[in-house]
Amino acid sequence: MKSKITGGETTFLFKATLMSKYEISYFSCNETGFVQTEDPHWLNEAYDDAITQLDLGLVQRNLELSDFVQPIIYKYFNHNEAFLDYAGGYGLFTRMMRNKGFDFYHTDKYCKNIFATGNDASEFPEKKFELTTAFEVFEHLADPISEIELMLTTSPNLFFSTVLMPDPVPMPQDWWYYSLETGQHISFYTISSLKYLAKKYNKCFYSNHKNLHLFSEKKLSSNPFHPSMLS
Repeated sequence: MKSKITGGETTFLFKATLMSKYEISYFSCNETGFVQTEDPHWLNEAYDDAITQLDLGLVQRNLELSDFVQPIIYKYFNHNEAFLDYAGGYGLFTRMMRNKGFDFYHTDKYCKNIFATGNDASEFPEKKFELTTAFEVFEHLADPISEIELMLTTSPNLFFSTVLMPDPVPMPQDWWYYSLETGQHISFYTISSLKYLAKKYNKCFYSNHKNLHLFSEKKLSSNPFHPSMLS
């Protein structure tokens, strides 16, 4: 199987049971360590509900992210410009950011926009966005390259979240982020794979080396993830 990041060779890692019925193979990119499942033929079933009922922390995470992103926008971007939340689910993050005074818009082709009605990006095709956010999206991507390229057409700057693959690679029973119950997490990134993507698209790359990352069109004045930069 070819790597979905580099197109190069992969190594078989293990099999795991998804959704209590599908025995699925996992592979690691030989160049970057990116981990992917086999072709995800089960996704239509996995997304009967776009946002799984098992996710009980959705509101709290959006609150935390909105508080985290606010000072980064003020320090490193033009806060008077428009912003886009890509694959933004129910529109909760967009609503929170608009409540903070930012001109935020929402897009999600799989999930109903409940909280940001009237601010759907499809209704404003002329909008140019200073920054696109994509939280809890990358791990869901069956074709990361094409989807990331689409994100980067919306803005030259991309702030995103995805939990990094530990080293060494954990077995299925030892890492919650495989999300075996839902079958929705199919792509798992390493710092090496994100650096590869940043170089591919000529972006500066910043990360907290845990779960938050930024592709920027320009080198920033300081590391946006350093605690002193957010005070």
